[in-house]
Amino acid sequence: MAPPLSSWPWASLGQYKYVLFGPLVWKVVQEWREQGGLPLGSWWLHLLVLFAVRGLTYQFWFTYGNMLFFTRRRRVVADGVDFRQIDAEWDWDNFLLLQTLIGATVVNSPLLPGLRQLCLWDPRGWAVALLLHVGFSEPVFYLAHRALHRAPLFARYHAAHHASGVTQPLTAGFGTPLESLLLTLAMGAPLAGAFLVGHGSLALVYGHAFVFDYLRAMGYSNVEIVSPRVFDAFPPLRYILYTPSYLSLHHRERRGNFCLFMPALDAAFGTLDGRAWALQRAAYDGAAGGGALGTPEFVFLAHVVDIMSSMHVPFALRSLSSAPFANHFILLPFWPVAFGFMLLMWCCSKTFVVSFYYLRGHLHQTWSVPRYGFQYFLPAAKKGINHQIELAILRADRMGVKVLSLAALNKNEALNGGGTLFVNKHPDLRVRVVHGNTLTAAVILNEVPSNVREVFLTGATSKLGRAIALYLCRKKIRVLMFTMSSERFLKIQREAPPEFQQYLVQVTKYQAAQNCKTWIVGKWLSPREQRWAPAGTHFHQFVVPPIIGFRRDCTYGKLAAMRLPKDVRGLSSCEYTMERGVVHACHAGGVVHFLEGWDHHEVGAIDVDRIDVVWKAALKHGLAPV
Repeated sequence: MAPPLSSWPWASLGQYKYVLFGPLVWKVVQEWREQGGLPLGSWWLHLLVLFAVRGLTYQFWFTYGNMLFFTRRRRVVADGVDFRQIDAEWDWDNFLLLQTLIGATVVNSPLLPGLRQLCLWDPRGWAVALLLHVGFSEPVFYLAHRALHRAPLFARYHAAHHASGVTQPLTAGFGTPLESLLLTLAMGAPLAGAFLVGHGSLALVYGHAFVFDYLRAMGYSNVEIVSPRVFDAFPPLRYILYTPSYLSLHHRERRGNFCLFMPALDAAFGTLDGRAWALQRAAYDGAAGGGALGTPEFVFLAHVVDIMSSMHVPFALRSLSSAPFANHFILLPFWPVAFGFMLLMWCCSKTFVVSFYYLRGHLHQTWSVPRYGFQYFLPAAKKGINHQIELAILRADRMGVKVLSLAALNKNEALNGGGTLFVNKHPDLRVRVVHGNTLTAAVILNEVPSNVREVFLTGATSKLGRAIALYLCRKKIRVLMFTMSSERFLKIQREAPPEFQQYLVQVTKYQAAQNCKTWIVGKWLSPREQRWAPAGTHFHQFVVPPIIGFRRDCTYGKLAAMRLPKDVRGLSSCEYTMERGVVHACHAGGVVHFLEGWDHHEVGAIDVDRIDVVWKAALKHGLAPV
C-alpha cells in the first residue's frame, strides 16, 4: 500500500484533471450573469487567472532556459534532459492545481475575513508578507526539506523529485502531494498573515505569487542569469538569494543547500555547500567547471518545414516536442505569433542551435537555417539560403566540427548540387560536408523484400531515384522508371553495367505499374494516381512530404529513418514526425560518417558502390532500421 499523500488523487483523470476547475468556472459564469459583465472583483476569477499566469511563468522560464542560442554558454549542467524525465514530470502542474483548489476552499470559508473586501493595494501588507516569509516560510521549508532527506521519508516522498537528472523550471513543480502541501504552506503563510491583520490586497496576491514562482523557476532553470560581479559588489546578497548553481548542487548531490531562496539558513545550520559560488561564476562565464555546451563534433543542419511545425521546437511546448509532430488544435491560437517569428527570422536571423544529445561521449547538435520550406522554391531566395548554409559550414569549420550533415532541402540538387557548391568553393574545409543520402538509399533498398523481382519507381531521375534504380538493376530486379525525359533515363541507363541495362525500363504512364505491387515513391502521388496500384501494393517513400494513404487495400511505408543507438544520452525531442529516438536517414548517415571517421565529403551524386558499405557501418555502430 502506498504511503499517504504520496500519489495524486486525480491521477486517473489524466489530461481531464482540469475538470476540477468546473465549480470555479461555474461561479465566474454565475457572477458574470448577475453583474452583466466580467466580474473583476471575483476571487473565483482571480484564482483561475492566477493559475494561468503562474503556469506561464514556469513555461516562459522553460522556454528561455532551452533557447540554446541564448543560454548554451551559461548552463550549470551540460547534460540534456531525456524522455524518461519528461514522462516522469508530465503532470508537473499538479501543485498549481492543488494550490488553486486550496485557495478556492479558503475563499469559500470564514478563515480569512479580510478576503471579503477586495483591496487593490496596501503597502503594509507587503511588509507583513516579507517578514513572515523570512521569519516563517524560509525556516519551515528548510526544516521540512531536511526532514524529507532522511529515511524513510526520502524514499517515500522525495526520491522521485531527485530522480530528474537535470533541473528544469518544470522540475520545480514535480513532486508528491506532501511536498506540494509543504510548498503551499511556505508560499501561503505570508499571504494569510497579511490578510489576517487586515492589510492584504489583490496586488499582494499576484505580486507574491509571481515573485515566488519566478524565483523557483529561476533556481531550477539550469542557466545562470545573475552576474557573479553583482555578488562581488554586494557579498551579503549571497546569503539572501540562491542561484541555479546553488540548487543544482543540492539536486545532484543531496547533502546540502536545503534552503527555499535564502542560503543564510544553510550557513546558520552548517549545510551550505561553498562550491556553489565557484560553480556559479564558472557557469555564468562559460568557463571550465560550468555546464557550457562545448564544440559539437557532429552537426545536423536542418531547416524549418512550415509555420505549424515551427512550434514543435524543444524550447516551446515540451509536451508536443517530445512526441512526433502532428497538427494540434491547441497550436492554432499561436499561429499568428509563429507567423511573426517567421517574418523576423527571414529579415534578421542567422543559423541557430536547436537541440543536442550525446552519443558515446561526443556532442551532437542540430542547427537550423532560419528559412521555411516554401522559401526554398522562391527563385529570389536561392542566393540568400545558400549564403546561410555557407555561413553555417564555415562557422562549423572554425569551431572544429568534424562532420556537418545537410538535411532535406538544404541539399537540394537545384539549390547547391547536393552540397557540391560549398565543397568546390571552399576546397580547404576541415569539416566534412555530408548529404547522408547514401544511407537513405540503403534504408529504402533494405526495406524491399528479397523476393521482389519488379518495382515501380517515381522520382526515378532524382539523386535518390538514380541510385535506387542502379542498385536494383544490379540485383536483376526490373525497375519501371517513371519519367517523361528519355534523355535523363538514357543517361542513367548508360551508367549501369551493360549486362544489367535491360533491367531498367522507362515508363511514362502509371498504368504501366498496374500489376506491380512494389512502388518506390519519390514524387507526390494523388489519389487518382494511386488507384493504378493493384491491391496489396506497398508504397515505399522518399518523397517530402509523404504521400497520404488513400488506399485501404494497400500499405504505406514511412520516410527513410533509423533508430539511434541505445547509448544515446540527453535526447529530449522528436525529429519532426519521427518517433522517439528515431532520426531521418540523412541525419543517421551523417552520424555514421562521423563514427567511422571517414575523411571524404559525401556530396553530389550517390556512389552506388558505397550503399552496402554505409549500411553495414550503420548496423555495426548500433543504428537500427525502424
